[in-house]
Amino acid sequence: MVAPIRTTCAYCGVGCGISATPTGPRSVVIKGDEAHPANGGRLCSKGTHLGETVGLEGRLLHPMVGNKRASWDKALDLVAKTFRETIDRHGPDSVAFYVSGQLLTEDYYVANKLMKGFIGSANIDTNSRLCMSSAVAGHMRAFGEDIVPASYDDLDEADLIVLVGSNTAWCHPIVYQRIQAARAARGTKLVVIDPRRTETCEDADLHLPVKPGTDVALMNGLLAWCDLEGVTDPAFIADHVNAPAGFWEHIRTGHDLWTTAKTCDIAPALLEQFFALFAATPRTVTLFSQGINQSIRGTDQVNAIINVHLATGRFGKPGAAPFSITGQPNAMGGREVGGLASTLAAHMDFAPDNVARVGRFWAAPNMATKPGLKAVDLFRAIDEGRIKALWVMATNPAVSLPDAGRVREALAAIPFLVVSDIVAETDTGLHADIRLPAAGWGEKDGTVTNSDRTISRQRPFLALPGEAKPDWWIVTEVARRMGWRNAFAYDRPADIWREHARLTAYQNDGQRVLNLRSHATIGNQAYDALEPFRWGGDAPFSDGFPTPDRRARLVLTKQMDVQGPLRDWPLTLNTGRYRDQWHTMTRTGLAPKLARHREEPLVEIHPQDAMAMGLADGDLARVRTAQGDSIFRVALSEGQRAGEIFTPIHWTDQISNGGRTGLLPRPLVDPHSGQPGFKRTPASVERVATQWKGFLILRGADPIKPPCLWATRVTVPGGALYEVAGNGDPARLEACLPKGERIEAIDQTRGTRRVAIIRDGKLAGVLFVTCTGLLPSRDWLIDQLSVEGVGATVLAARGPGSQPDKGATICVCFDIGLNQIVAAIRDQRLIDVPAVGQALGAGTNCGSCRPAIAKILAQTSQETLHAAE
Repeated sequence: MVAPIRTTCAYCGVGCGISATPTGPRSVVIKGDEAHPANGGRLCSKGTHLGETVGLEGRLLHPMVGNKRASWDKALDLVAKTFRETIDRHGPDSVAFYVSGQLLTEDYYVANKLMKGFIGSANIDTNSRLCMSSAVAGHMRAFGEDIVPASYDDLDEADLIVLVGSNTAWCHPIVYQRIQAARAARGTKLVVIDPRRTETCEDADLHLPVKPGTDVALMNGLLAWCDLEGVTDPAFIADHVNAPAGFWEHIRTGHDLWTTAKTCDIAPALLEQFFALFAATPRTVTLFSQGINQSIRGTDQVNAIINVHLATGRFGKPGAAPFSITGQPNAMGGREVGGLASTLAAHMDFAPDNVARVGRFWAAPNMATKPGLKAVDLFRAIDEGRIKALWVMATNPAVSLPDAGRVREALAAIPFLVVSDIVAETDTGLHADIRLPAAGWGEKDGTVTNSDRTISRQRPFLALPGEAKPDWWIVTEVARRMGWRNAFAYDRPADIWREHARLTAYQNDGQRVLNLRSHATIGNQAYDALEPFRWGGDAPFSDGFPTPDRRARLVLTKQMDVQGPLRDWPLTLNTGRYRDQWHTMTRTGLAPKLARHREEPLVEIHPQDAMAMGLADGDLARVRTAQGDSIFRVALSEGQRAGEIFTPIHWTDQISNGGRTGLLPRPLVDPHSGQPGFKRTPASVERVATQWKGFLILRGADPIKPPCLWATRVTVPGGALYEVAGNGDPARLEACLPKGERIEAIDQTRGTRRVAIIRDGKLAGVLFVTCTGLLPSRDWLIDQLSVEGVGATVLAARGPGSQPDKGATICVCFDIGLNQIVAAIRDQRLIDVPAVGQALGAGTNCGSCRPAIAKILAQTSQETLHAAE
């Protein structure tokens, strides 16, 4: 029997430990690692279903030059030669790397070293710029170093947890479980500050639906309240904190309760409840995420939160801290090695002493001496012709960057584009001159750092497929071919780790908290067996802050005017994630169960706005901004503030001809961090009329592009489901069906068309279309993809004696639907979420569906009460 391999999850910054037991060449059983401090054995829905994503569907398995397979030597020689020639002709700033929080720390380290120490430019930036760089800038302004001053253990000790701009129940489910455990064990209060009423709000003590972009006013108002009520900590401030001139005068002027409530557009009584609760609760943790960071005032928003904690002494004590929770598995590792264009390496900036120090350590011939281009500016430079050669590693900027249409034009125009990825076809890779097959999760070997500074090993348990290679190896080989063989003489990830650890300690006599001196000489076996550890310990500032005077800094932050509705753009667009999907779905899109919770990209809109625009639930609508437009399915939501809409970030041209959220946001960035403002884009919505709607279900994995206005694809067991809609003759969709025995039922009068193809006794494909009627549930038909002896009854979309429709999927872990939960509540008289879990299993694994179950319980109980009346 194969022993389980302890590794780390591939998804968010929680950094959950995983126990992976291979069961075949490309199959594995996934369980949570009970010994890992981040999750203690728990996994969210995405982590639970990682085993469904390790197949080779869609993998890039060989180097490609253009559309032709090439040898590694040919591809690497061409990359090195072209980069070298471009540098010689146009200078080092004419080339750039765009990397990713999906890289391991060792991958990040060699890429950063090559660019900043040997090519001689700092034009290496990362997609982490898009999700947490404002937190980095805020930490550096307040503490002198990018340090998260909290750990997950603080959640267990807190008496109040404030979530700001974070749908934690969906985006960080294991953190949410820990919060819920603290609430059950010690009565911890929970406040959620978010313009939307998300699932995270369902069990909160308070929800503050603030106007987008008013977080600085809110936090300044909170600090003014604490100051007025005598809740600030003069002793802590005197010993540990500096305030700039005019700071307290600014806080005490124009930040009273009523002014703050008006600015934030929330009821004064609700705001007073929050202020009073915060003031009365010394053990408070404030967690913040993308809703704070992804703003053109993100850094000020971060510092406004930190200011409150520093000024009230809610800092450096168990259960009291500001806490940035990151989006990607190794965003923190990239920050540590210098993967951002604005930092040098090992938490050092571009001060002359640091440039000289790193140059000595690397024996670098051509050190970068100034920050490089941040993500948005980098792609603008490509568009303007200043960047001539780009290497994109493990990310998809054609989808994820704001104003993605212009980004795509830049990628199409750049003279030389290299993409190293695990996926053969991405929206970015379609423009590449060279594509290099990289190792994927389960094949990688190295380390990652999670949101609370815990470093963990990511260990391989699958063989490298085809000719795929680790990212560190690919970068190292290019560096050697560019002439720097000795500086990149690495044989294994442990070699890189030791060098990284030595650099953090090099001439570091307490100036920087990041210091891995104790790990700088570990052997290969010790590296392989490395247990999770948190650098900086539980109290990283116990010896003072890494500033010249060893004191933290309050930062004067001002609320900027928030633009009101515009004539052409009367709505405000917010963007974000779905519960069970990840980034552009190149991994989660392979897991059938993860697709069923949200099968299509929705635009969520308040019913009041929908009525005014003539929109109904389930309609198609075009969302427009000044940057572009895309079509979404309409979902009415009371959780939206009136005048605001929400769309998800995950859909790409590879899986849909709509839902392209990246086309919509403005390319405006925070002036300190360079992070784009994804959360507040002026927009409009209009209904898109279609003559018919329907769905295709096809056996097999080969993707198609249905010829119609609207088509979205999700993976299902045994094949794929396409939701379709359009105008004109729907019969042209029959060209998408495979060959085989044809069964059909067509009613021209009613405008219905049902066609099934049977091949080798199994269902090969079905097409259901209607102009006016309802469509049946897809679940039974999907099940028939794996059934022998399918007959004409397939057109009924339900077999004799088959189970009732389970309804929309609520619990992905156990495939439990809405109708099943409602029936169990009514039939078994269930009264709470644990009872539903005991009856059905729903909500007993990752817990991310528990808020939805609680909402169903409340609605069902209310409907039952009305029926009794």
